[in-house]
Amino acid sequence: MKIFATNQISKIDQYTIEHEPVPAINLMERASMTVVDYLVNETDVVGRVMIFCGPGNNGGDGLTVARLLSNIENRFDVSVHILNFGKELKGSASINLNRLINQQKVKIHFLKDQIPIIPKGVLVIDALFGSGLSRPLEGFPAELVQGLNQSEANILSIDIPSGLMGEDNTNNISENIIQAQKTITFQFPKISFLLPENEIFIGDWSVTDIGLHKDAINYFESKYYYLDDEVVTKLIKPRRKFSHKGTFGHALLISGAYGKMGAAILSSMACLRSGVGLLTTHVPHGGYQIIQNSVPEAMTSIDDSDLMFTGITKIENYSAIGIGPGIGTKVNTQRGLKQLIDSATKPMILDADALNILSENPVWLKLLPEHSILTPHPKELERMVGPSTNGFQRMTMARKLARKFKLIIVIKGAHTQIINPSGEVWFNSTGNPGMATAGSGDALTGIILGLLAQGHTAFDAAKIGVYVHGLAGDVAVARRGYEALIASDIINNLGEAFKIIHK
Repeated sequence: MKIFATNQISKIDQYTIEHEPVPAINLMERASMTVVDYLVNETDVVGRVMIFCGPGNNGGDGLTVARLLSNIENRFDVSVHILNFGKELKGSASINLNRLINQQKVKIHFLKDQIPIIPKGVLVIDALFGSGLSRPLEGFPAELVQGLNQSEANILSIDIPSGLMGEDNTNNISENIIQAQKTITFQFPKISFLLPENEIFIGDWSVTDIGLHKDAINYFESKYYYLDDEVVTKLIKPRRKFSHKGTFGHALLISGAYGKMGAAILSSMACLRSGVGLLTTHVPHGGYQIIQNSVPEAMTSIDDSDLMFTGITKIENYSAIGIGPGIGTKVNTQRGLKQLIDSATKPMILDADALNILSENPVWLKLLPEHSILTPHPKELERMVGPSTNGFQRMTMARKLARKFKLIIVIKGAHTQIINPSGEVWFNSTGNPGMATAGSGDALTGIILGLLAQGHTAFDAAKIGVYVHGLAGDVAVARRGYEALIASDIINNLGEAFKIIHK
């Protein structure tokens, strides 16, 4: 699914109005009705509802919701509080205010400089400012937002929490942004919803389809996408009846060091569970018995060192190579990684300690085969590209890195981002907080390596791998809960995840 910048969404709105065609007031009604449907059918909210409206279309949505809720007998006691800027409302917002006045069911208050008392247990609906906001709130609107946040009310935001911008909030003022428990957004998630620094403002969010014109959605280009089952199902290759293990590639995984053989085991098991035909795991001599006993399905390549990776020759027969989990950053290991990079002719996947070594030797980045996959968590990324204050900055710097060296960058976390050399960003839709556990990243490396060995392009392997990894985590958390989830649970549920996708 495409994700659009807020200025593009307004153009898609206008295209829909002109080409469906549908009057703007009716499109507002359609959008507001999705909020009402949520409150009526998916919550047990009853009693007093205070709706705070601004002067624009977001305020018009709030006025429409007020009218529709007040028509539901014996459930909601609705009041409306409109920011008074000394000017009359315009357009659809003005029409909906007049409709609300004529209905004579809702108490309407205009706010100039005094924040109303908000009783405990009230539902506050935030319709003050929409996604078109381009600068931080100040003055009384900022004071009002602060007052709402300090109240004990539950807050539901329409389309976007007031004060939050749709993309970059680097220069925003956090205390002047609504902290909603729930946000209902229209047609597309906003880019800012998918970045970690904004979780406190958005709360739980859901997208409602308001019927924006498909031609406009298809026409407008975007560099941002939401990775879902529809995309992944089309990418996975069918396994034909007369296939054999050679059909699905031979992966080489370089992993493990003294005291870190668990990483090699987890990554190897995940690679095998991803459908690879053959796997060879290269380990230090001291890890030979460990890997053979723990992962009998994998072949083993033995390093000259008892303790660490120092190098490997004859890599040309492998379909794909992955390196990093648990290898350490000793000088001999760094030398071995450099030799591997110099010898590689196909995209590789580099994770964990391989990334830490790269951050100490940044000139090696230009030596990586094009479309190699780097899978950093935020701190590993910052070691390569420099410090950042938020997720938007990290994403921007990662896009520059991907473009400069023609790499695939996977920034791990909630809504893991997969970035390609053209600057496209795909946000993952699967996964959960239980996956924040040791070894989860090692499992991801193995999955992507297995898919790369099977002949998927590097970008497709990364997208499938991230999605399946998260989906397996979702299956596992339903059985184990967040706290008890471990990396092995993710690996053990990969089969169920693939079955869900195939359905």
